[in-house]
Amino acid sequence: MKFGRGRRSSLNFGRTRKKFNVQKFKEGMTWTIQIAAVIFMAYVCVSCFGVRTNVVGQAMSETLNNGDQILINKFVYVVSNPKAGDVIVFLPNGNEKSHYYVRRVIGVPGDKIQIKDGAVYVNGELYNEKIEVASMEEAGIAEEEIKLDEHEYFVLGDNRNNSEDSRYANIGNIKDEYIIGQAWFRWESESGKGFIH
Repeated sequence: MKFGRGRRSSLNFGRTRKKFNVQKFKEGMTWTIQIAAVIFMAYVCVSCFGVRTNVVGQAMSETLNNGDQILINKFVYVVSNPKAGDVIVFLPNGNEKSHYYVRRVIGVPGDKIQIKDGAVYVNGELYNEKIEVASMEEAGIAEEEIKLDEHEYFVLGDNRNNSEDSRYANIGNIKDEYIIGQAWFRWESESGKGFIH
């Protein structure tokens, strides 16, 4: 039996393998890592600094008005605690069915708060307001001195005579676990965009 001389074997064991290109692999890995880092940073920025909500009511005017869209910094209170003067976003009593409330921190854990003659006193001293506010007509539960427990904050609206805030029992002192974050940027407003002070 004769085999055809012109037929070649389909297997070629003498074939040389392609060399692994280390330089191209390094470039590809560098690009992959950079893209992953950008996606991660974008996610962190959006989830921590890009959470938006609408202001409901006039409790914070003139600083913020009804319908203003604001951005919430959720990250800042992971690494630090709210300070007096901060504008915070919270859920009253942790009620997840409620809209977000936006108010200004007046007292922090350990402080003693009292409202006398239309003014706020913190630890027995007249509170140094960062903004211009009207004399308060209602002291609410702060007519008697309130001692803030650990993890509790006392908040007021900037529009003191048209604000539902810590003076009223249905809001009361704000526990830190109910704080969503700091209101840091006015995104959409008749007053224009800008940082919130």
